[in-house]
Parts: sequence; C-alpha cells; structure tokens
Amino acid sequence: MQDLDLNTIKNVHFIGIGGIGISAIARMMLHEGKKVTGQDMQEGEIVTELRKLGLPAQTGIDIKIGQSYENIPTDTDLIVYTIAIDKYDPELAQKIKSGDIPIRSYPEMLGIISQDKYTIAVSGTHGKTTTTAMIAKVLGDCGKDPTMIVGSLVKNTDPNRSDGQMRTNFIAGKSDLLVVEACEYRRSFLNINPKILVITNIDSDHLDYYKDIEDIKNAFHAMAMRVPSDGFVVYNPADPNVAEVVKGINAQVVNWQEYFNADLKLKVPGIHNKKDAAAACAVADILKISTEDVEQYLAEFPGTWKRFEFRGKLSNGTLLYDDYAHHPTEIMATLEGFRELYSKEAGWKITVVFQPHLFSRTKLLLDDFAKSFSDADEVLILPIYYAREVDDGTISSDILANEINRARGRAGNNTNNSKAFSSFEELEKYIEGELSNMGDKDVIVTMGAGEASKVGDYLLG
Repeated sequence: MQDLDLNTIKNVHFIGIGGIGISAIARMMLHEGKKVTGQDMQEGEIVTELRKLGLPAQTGIDIKIGQSYENIPTDTDLIVYTIAIDKYDPELAQKIKSGDIPIRSYPEMLGIISQDKYTIAVSGTHGKTTTTAMIAKVLGDCGKDPTMIVGSLVKNTDPNRSDGQMRTNFIAGKSDLLVVEACEYRRSFLNINPKILVITNIDSDHLDYYKDIEDIKNAFHAMAMRVPSDGFVVYNPADPNVAEVVKGINAQVVNWQEYFNADLKLKVPGIHNKKDAAAACAVADILKISTEDVEQYLAEFPGTWKRFEFRGKLSNGTLLYDDYAHHPTEIMATLEGFRELYSKEAGWKITVVFQPHLFSRTKLLLDDFAKSFSDADEVLILPIYYAREVDDGTISSDILANEINRARGRAGNNTNNSKAFSSFEELEKYIEGELSNMGDKDVIVTMGAGEASKVGDYLLG
C-alpha cells in the first residue's frame, strides 16, 4: 500500500460515516478544510449531527442513506471505509478495492494520524471510552491541548477549538498529543502507533472474530509490542490476562492500581469508573501532571454519551437513563453503579430494557448474560441487534429471558423478572401499561450497543 499524504487530499468520502469511530475522522477532515461526503445504511444521531457541520467552503456534510458505489462523488480523492463493510456489503467492498480512488480503512486512518504525534492509545475490553475521555479532559484542563478521537460523544467545553458542537467524538488540539480509543475488533488497534498504551482489562469478546481468549491476548500482546522502549504501558498486574500480555515487551510498565483512590468523588458512579480514573491518573503522572490536579479535573468529568446518561423524568416521576453496556461484565458494573444511587433498601426499583448485540456474543456468553442482571428488578429483552450477522436460529431473546429467570431461581429468587418481546412496538405497549404502577421510586434504563435508546425516545415523546 502506498503512503498517503493527507495534505494533498481535498475531497474525502466516508462509507459507514454514521459509525461512532469513523465519524470522528470525518469531523477531523472537515476541520482541516477538506470537502467531506458520506453514506450509511441508516439515519441516526451521528448522521444528523454530521449534516449540521460545515466550514465556509461547505455547508453541512452531504450524506446519502443506502449504500452504493454510485454515491461516491466523481471528484473524490480518498475513500475511508468501515471495516465492517466486508461482511455487510461485500460487493461494494470489492468495487472500492478494485477502483482507481485511493482507499483507507478507519483503523488505517488512525495509523496515519498517529504516526507523527505523541499518541496515547486506550485499549481494553471494557472502560476504554470513559478512560479515553477522562484522559482527554485532564490534558485539556491542564493546558496541554490534545487532539481526541473517542468512541462516544463527550462534552466539548471549548467549542471554538473544534467544530462548534457541544457534544463531539473529535476535538482538535494544537499540541502534538493525541488521545485515541484503540479498538481490538479484527485487530484494528495494530494500526496505531502509541507512545503510551493503556490496557484497562482483557475479557472474552468479539468471538465472532477471535477464536478464544488466547487469540485475544495474542492481539493485545502484539499491540503492547508496538510501544517503543522509551514508551509506557499502563496496566493492572492483578489481571491475569493482562499480566500475560505485557511479558517480554520493550516498553516501561506502569501499574494503574497504584493510583486507585476508593474515596475519589466522581459525578459518574461505580467502582469501574474509579478504576478508569486510576488509569487516567497514571497517564497524567507519566506526563508530569500532579495527582492532586488530576483528581480535581476528574471530579468535574461529566461522563459520555450513552454511559449512565440521564435522559429525563417521565410525567409520573420515573427516571429514564441510557447506557451502552452490552457485555455481561459491563452490565454488572453498570447496574452496581445504579444501585449506588438507587438502592433496594431505599425502595428503588430498576427496570432494564436490554437489546442483545450480535447473535454470536449472546450465544457464546449466554450463561454470563443470564447472571449479569442480578441488580435489576425487571429485565425486558428486545429482539437481538444482528448488525453484521445472520440468524441461524440457535439463539434468541426468548432463550436469554428464560436463562435470566433460571439464574434468578438458582440464586434463590423464584420471581420470573425477565420477559422477551418480538418487537419494539410490543415492548413499548407493555411499558405504557406498566407506567401506572411506576412512580418517583422507579428507574428505567435502556441498555445495549444497538437501538434500545429508541424506547427512551418513545417514552419521552
């Protein structure tokens, strides 16, 4: 593959522009004065926000819904595509790869962007989005002015520095510091060139691609080996999976557990967020920022989009939240955080509206999913969000709901608190009927990496 000089590129077209990661690169290219166009399979909040953006040379980003090679403008100098295209649209993937227009995947673009910067890459199965956003906030608050690319939307406290949006997944900094979320799916993060690598944790996930946990650890080890000898890997040696990954690497290692503060006051609840904060403190220490200052900045951290996001109060007093948790470990940690604020002892009831994400993940982690909702009073299951997969008939939301109820029975609770629904409409009708029994001691949490938040949209009217 030939080297790509972004300075010579004027017109960039994005395939899958509605993705949370790739849309950040679209924002970056627009910020650098390039004409940006795109296409995606569906409308969504990210697409809506991108259409509002613009510079003097361009009013809004032209985004087509429904993917086709014909959607690519004839003056395009570069195509940036989502790596998922090989699965959901192999014909389009073949066309762009055999065409005359230069192409780069989203991970390859991260590699190009990171090669000339002091890059802080945040990896891990859980917590990388929050940790990335925390590090970016700390560096921004102390005046180091980093560029940030994160897999969520965060509050941009200085909109003049970026694209004028108050919530963004890209912030353009003026220093050489880059803080970037590094995703392990399909070994994407191996394109990034980090000087500091954070590994929050390693767990079984993306098993539609990885063979097993050993395969996942091999990928993380390869990532850790990319850090040079004068760089740093921030990790937790008490995590056996991570401890294996850092063996024999060239970089210096830093234990983020040494920075953990159980008494740290955060706006976002949960022990998992304090662990993420500890990793942010470790990075800040490497960069010679005092822990006292860091903890002050972290105390003001507002959280990110779809991570314990408060959406509003319904007319009957019920509180509505949205959260991205879609893996059993994340679900358990998130619900523990909710119980810190809304305890059973104080009479609070938590209803979770959950949409499983991917047939493969739901099937392979079924037992763990069944046990992960123990802090919920009721679990309402939407149809599985299939994304890039095909239903082979061996797993369903009904199966998951039954397993959740069996797990509760084994734990000594005979109440069947989980129900599966065949459609959004069926679930929404059920909740409408239940609202008369809810009040100001109830919390509804829409949860998952798919479209569960649409139920919240419906309830908010």
